[in-house]
Amino acid sequence: MTSLFSGHRLGELTLPNRTVMAPMTRVRAAAGGLATSSMAAYYAQRSTAGLIISEGVQPSLIGQSNPGTPGLHTDTQTVSWRAVTDAVHVNGGRIFAQLMHGGRVSHQDTTGSQPVGPSAVAAVGDVFTPTGPQPAPLPRALETEEVPEHARSFAEAARRAMDAGFDGVELHGANGYLISQFLSSNANLRTDRYGGTIAGRIRFAVESVAATVDAVGADRTGIRLSPGGGFWGVEETDVPELYAALLTELARFGLAYVHIEATAAEPVLIGLRRTWPGTLIMNPVLPMGPKQAGRTEGEHWLGLGADLISFGRGFLANPDFVERLRGGLPIAPVNEATYYQGGDSGYLTYPTYQHAA
Repeated sequence: MTSLFSGHRLGELTLPNRTVMAPMTRVRAAAGGLATSSMAAYYAQRSTAGLIISEGVQPSLIGQSNPGTPGLHTDTQTVSWRAVTDAVHVNGGRIFAQLMHGGRVSHQDTTGSQPVGPSAVAAVGDVFTPTGPQPAPLPRALETEEVPEHARSFAEAARRAMDAGFDGVELHGANGYLISQFLSSNANLRTDRYGGTIAGRIRFAVESVAATVDAVGADRTGIRLSPGGGFWGVEETDVPELYAALLTELARFGLAYVHIEATAAEPVLIGLRRTWPGTLIMNPVLPMGPKQAGRTEGEHWLGLGADLISFGRGFLANPDFVERLRGGLPIAPVNEATYYQGGDSGYLTYPTYQHAA
């Protein structure tokens, strides 16, 4: 059976192992959405991952979901990321930038503008703002002629990611953000070509991927999906059919990978694995759920046909996560109170495993 510690070819990259550091929001960016020296140290500490996928990076100001997150839509932001990618590469790692447009999961106090979405339907829950959590506001429904501009924003940010030294990009099509909102049957009530039928609901995702592939190449482009995930109140009807149609369309591009979260029943996910002909990254347990993924869950999904396995909390609290998995060493727990508090505590302060003398 394929091992977590065997290599894998991903486009032009040779990954030394099959562990992937999942994208995790940490809100440690500086004012103006700039990457920092602490962010460079954080990712460099975790460079033994086969692949690192960065936290969500907004491709435009209107696409910013949370305060304190980094961007890739200005020259200054682009330059700031170079220290991060250099630090990862010097330490032998590989890193993709996750491009995340929040859509309706945002707030005017964060961006200065009313959030946008496929329809004027508010997300469920409170969103983060500079003054604390507030109820998700009603978004402005995008006009038909505006939608391609937001698809192109992923491509424009992808070009900047290449300028900043990233090895590739992942479009965030999961967890209730803009691409996921277009896939939805209750956040997307459109009657134009971007809504209604399955073909209409997947169109924005396909156009965003197509624009990004044109900009930086298929072997540098991936996408993350959460079939039936339900985040931020998003619902999807006909999940197997919806995602089979999407993956069939995406297969035309020869992408670096599709990254799927375990948000649907295992038989559904196995069916999607059969539909997708390329590299599959599997996030083997429900993100932010009660169970934390480890070697057992990773090997289970390798046995079911996944090529790479992404881990979130394990990498967050264990900069040497790969070595701990390989050696059967204890996995340190995360401190949830430090997820979004800012500063280096709970960010750079998790130690590597200390062997007894």
